[in-house]
Amino acid sequence: MRLAADTGGTFTDLVVERGQGVQLYKSATTPADPASGIINAIALAAQDAQTTVQALLAETDVFIHGTTRAINAILTGTTARTALICTRGHPDMLLLREGGRTQPFNWSYGYPDPYIPRALTFEVAERIGSQGEIVQALDRPAAIEVIEQLAAAQVESVAVCLLWSIANPAHELALGELLERHLPGVPYTLSHALNPTLREYRRASCAAIDASLKPLMNAYLEGLEARLRGAGFAGRLLMVTSSGGVVDASDMAAAPIHSINSGPAMAPVAGRHYAALDGDCENAVVADTGGTSYDVALVRRGRIPVTRETWLGLEYEGHITGFPAVDVRSVGAGGGSIAWMDAGGLLHVGPQSAAADPGPVCYGRGGVLPTVTDASVVLGYIDPEYFLGGMMRLDAAGSAEAIQQRIAGPLGLDLHEAAAAIMAVATERMIQSIEEITVNQGVDPRTAVLVGGGGAAGLNAVAIGRRLGSPRVVIPQAGAVLSARGALMSDLLSEYASAFFSGSDGFDHARADQLLSELRTRCLRFASRAGTSAPPQIEYIAEARYRHQVWQLDVPLRNGELGSPEALQHLIEDFHAVHEEVYAVRDERAVIEVVNLRARVRCPLGEPVADTVALAPASHAATTREVYFSGTGALDAAVHRLEETPPGTTITGPAIIESSFTTVVLHPGASAERSSSGSIVIIPELAEAGVPSCPARSPDVVS
Repeated sequence: MRLAADTGGTFTDLVVERGQGVQLYKSATTPADPASGIINAIALAAQDAQTTVQALLAETDVFIHGTTRAINAILTGTTARTALICTRGHPDMLLLREGGRTQPFNWSYGYPDPYIPRALTFEVAERIGSQGEIVQALDRPAAIEVIEQLAAAQVESVAVCLLWSIANPAHELALGELLERHLPGVPYTLSHALNPTLREYRRASCAAIDASLKPLMNAYLEGLEARLRGAGFAGRLLMVTSSGGVVDASDMAAAPIHSINSGPAMAPVAGRHYAALDGDCENAVVADTGGTSYDVALVRRGRIPVTRETWLGLEYEGHITGFPAVDVRSVGAGGGSIAWMDAGGLLHVGPQSAAADPGPVCYGRGGVLPTVTDASVVLGYIDPEYFLGGMMRLDAAGSAEAIQQRIAGPLGLDLHEAAAAIMAVATERMIQSIEEITVNQGVDPRTAVLVGGGGAAGLNAVAIGRRLGSPRVVIPQAGAVLSARGALMSDLLSEYASAFFSGSDGFDHARADQLLSELRTRCLRFASRAGTSAPPQIEYIAEARYRHQVWQLDVPLRNGELGSPEALQHLIEDFHAVHEEVYAVRDERAVIEVVNLRARVRCPLGEPVADTVALAPASHAATTREVYFSGTGALDAAVHRLEETPPGTTITGPAIIESSFTTVVLHPGASAERSSSGSIVIIPELAEAGVPSCPARSPDVVS
């Protein structure tokens, strides 16, 4: 048996995979003690199975966990007191960073602060040259004096980033030994070992973020594992990574930067599966609507895009992780996003969220600010008596009062118009985030199926699908826990990199082949520790660019080798094709430079288990309720229970499809069918003439 838990801002999702069946559970997140929310969700699963938590965990072979603990600590400034050790004369790597402004003519905001302040930045006398030569030996006595200063400053963690350590790591390794000897018990991160990339700022930022998370995440993982072991768990604890895979908890503790944005990275993994299964399409927009955010990702030709441009905060104003991560865009527009009026009388939704505590007004936990969930209750989308399958009753009167006082009254609208306006603004913010990853990247959203996940996905999925022109909208049966479901579909994954710089006009074949061989050895070493029966899958990637370009593109290597002129020619051809796809231009006369080599190894944990489609006997006669739709007003909509709807059943709007975990709103003119897998497959409206078709899934798509 395998379990997967995803701790979100409002709810903790749990998926139980037992035999050939999958069960879903939700429990309120406990921000002060996230482990309690996980145990509470497990208790629900145990109760459902008529057993105890101890007995359920004793049967569990693998427990997979995704958490927002790391990103929350960064956003709230509760990471460890961290110092940076750098080469003398270069203390401003984190301050000067990389150039760029999202608002080039806005001079009203200040220059961003470095991730580690100058007061905790320390310089050591040493210098490595660009070819790995030692220009100035490390001054060890002076380095020991610096470490003594760190102790006096009571630092809790240390990041080390020296110039050209990727060419020769000897001085960083020596500093690591000195830190262990003279500052025992204080964790540290060496930049060359964590992320051997060419750019100093990215290495320094990556090392600083990772080091700042080590005390916090080590304590969290140790505490979680102790709680689980104490409750009877004796299996393997795996953690979700931001690159779309899982690793052992011990590996995550050694490099906790991989836990940043790890939860949202799992939704595209599940979304790709459901797009192929129920949408018959290899292009998919995967949208995960949680309580605090709306996370979107694009699956293109069956592949999940990865980016190294992951910023914590606004681009150029925040801090870059410097690591390849699943390209997920987030906006503050979830079920708990707060509706508010600005000084000019304009309506906004988010990014502020009511989160889990106190939550939306309808939760009855002290919240007074109206949210998207409150608007859904007022519009009739959500049944106050059937929230979470009836486990939680909502205060509909409280929602109506909050919207009337804070939105409807000031805008001069009636209650339902105000609630519909809240939904419209939230929907527009979601559409804009989708257009960023589709239209802005040259992808027609009409050629992609929309996969909706998260507890609030179905509230406006049809409205979003119509605006985008999506041919189909798929709401998986497990969509309400999409990220946790994706965790059970993921593989053990690790990635390794080696610094390498060579141009196509004088390519160093021998060095490239040597580094690729070393990367393969590291991948096989990881696979030997994976403990899986399936053979590992290794993908080799060259980071390449046209000469004098600033940024590089990832180009998969055919056959994983560069030791021959033929292999180099294949790389050149593939780079031109990738460059044309991304930038709509190619220059076959230009020299191509390779600036890095990477290898990604996957160890499959097993084939995904199909969702359980268990029909419950009809508990009541068919019902209708009044639902308000923009443009048509209040209509009587048929109410269907998902658990009582057999596969093959067709439902036409206006209608509401409810399950214990989510509500799907079918607008007038839309139709839906429950597929054999249990998903709800929606046709938002009749297709227009001339609309591009959704490309069918290729049978040989490789992730």
